[in-house]
Amino acid sequence: MISQHHHISMFSHNLKDTDYFYTHILGMRRVKISVNQNLPTMYHVFYGDRLGSSGNDLTFFDYSKAEAKRPGTNAHTSVGLLVANKDALDYWSQRLDAYNVLNEKEDYFGEETLKVIDPSGVILRLFINADGYLYQDWEPWDQNDINPAFLIQGMGPVEITVRDKEALIQTLTSLFDYKVVTNTDIFARLRPKMDSIFGEINIIEKAGRIEKAGYGTIHHLAIYLEADSLAKIEIDLKAAGFKPSVYDRYYFSSLYFRDHNGVMFEVVAKNEAGFLTDTEEALLGKQLDLPPFLEGKRQEIEDALAPIQSWVSDDVTASD
Repeated sequence: MISQHHHISMFSHNLKDTDYFYTHILGMRRVKISVNQNLPTMYHVFYGDRLGSSGNDLTFFDYSKAEAKRPGTNAHTSVGLLVANKDALDYWSQRLDAYNVLNEKEDYFGEETLKVIDPSGVILRLFINADGYLYQDWEPWDQNDINPAFLIQGMGPVEITVRDKEALIQTLTSLFDYKVVTNTDIFARLRPKMDSIFGEINIIEKAGRIEKAGYGTIHHLAIYLEADSLAKIEIDLKAAGFKPSVYDRYYFSSLYFRDHNGVMFEVVAKNEAGFLTDTEEALLGKQLDLPPFLEGKRQEIEDALAPIQSWVSDDVTASD
């Protein structure tokens, strides 16, 4: 039912620093500049592979006017990125050190990873894509100064910390057919397919205060629906006591719901339009793209936003 992650969305502290980090340091492509469709005075910026393929996109809402998050439980707590091998971890550690980016090697429940802190305080983890498999439509962005052997390949395991691990496992396995790979007292590893790291969700059980949202918050994980319709998923979620909300985002259709712990998920329909539906490839990530239902307000929206040239990092360096 679920084949992989679709994207993950976070709150950024500083558009310029975030853009510099993900494009210049990590070497990802800025594939779309748009707005929060529920609050169009807020930028929504996407980073990914060459075309922003499903399973690659890290997206950021501009939360520069907010306070930092207050870490806690019942939240998405880290984002995984895939690299080719152990040598890639060494390469990235050296590269990040050169840019004074916090990073450290870490044994993550039996896997060798590199933990990285982004400019907003989001925790990233680089995982080794041991079997080397990539989806056919994935094309890591290579228009950068990164050794081609060590490029970021796409999204990897996402960590969720909750008070009630078993409740989240029940939701993911019964409604979305995730498979349990590991389940201990405090940690569980789930995958849409048992033998693939793509779409992996790691669940940590932790008591304590609930995270308070702010910049650095991971707002939601979007999972990619392989077969069933959104209408069926909506019915199933309601029958299970959840309250899903369905949206047509133009680039794709999706629904949102919170699990029993209050953690937000998005479910994206397979028949997505994609980012090329309104932009030619050469212009991806270089202009403000709006869905048709917001085009009539373009001038008003642009007047409320900081000019793109004031924060894109194509020809500038990050702020001090």
